[in-house]
Amino acid sequence: MSSPSSPARGRPARLDRARTIRTALDLLDEGGLDALTMRRLADAMDVRAGALYRYFATKQDLLTAMAELMVDGVTESPQDGDWSERTARLARALRTALLAHRDGARVFAGTHSTGPNTLGFADSLVGVLREAGFGDHDAARALHAVANFTVGHTLEEQAALRPGEGEPANPDVLREAVAAGAYPHLAATLPALTSTDFSADFEFGLRLLLEGLRAVRT
Repeated sequence: MSSPSSPARGRPARLDRARTIRTALDLLDEGGLDALTMRRLADAMDVRAGALYRYFATKQDLLTAMAELMVDGVTESPQDGDWSERTARLARALRTALLAHRDGARVFAGTHSTGPNTLGFADSLVGVLREAGFGDHDAARALHAVANFTVGHTLEEQAALRPGEGEPANPDVLREAVAAGAYPHLAATLPALTSTDFSADFEFGLRLLLEGLRAVRT
């Protein structure tokens, strides 16, 4: 008798953990996180939905595995430059990895993977800071600050792109709201507030964060 994930007549099994995660990421890229369901994944794998629970007890377990795969290779390399340059490279690499998948930041933000990719990123960043003279507690808190800033920024970046299927949200909505009220400071800064140069915004925030860490270190 065949199993739910392996058809009869001696055909090879169609379900394995690694391929399931890769297929889930493909579905994420196609339809976004809201459209990703265990049933849709099972259909894409051509198996019964119950077969997926062999590897993932819940959808959250699946999302954690997806987040872990997203950050494969996000570690510190090369090792040239001072601690701030090396920290910035790691933050940029994390952002790039999350942007590589639709709703990547939403998936990553809701998980707490303890896999080798996630721990490798964290160990690289903490190592850079400890080698630079940061105390253990400061290095750990700096890891949280850098990771939370990067994930949060990318979350907002991808949310801004979502309304128009990859196009930025309409800046006229903000312009009209500001023009309708007494917001002189917002009106003066509207060109920057409505900018879609997300990379420039990220670099500005990252620079502020690094300068703050520099002050803590000294």
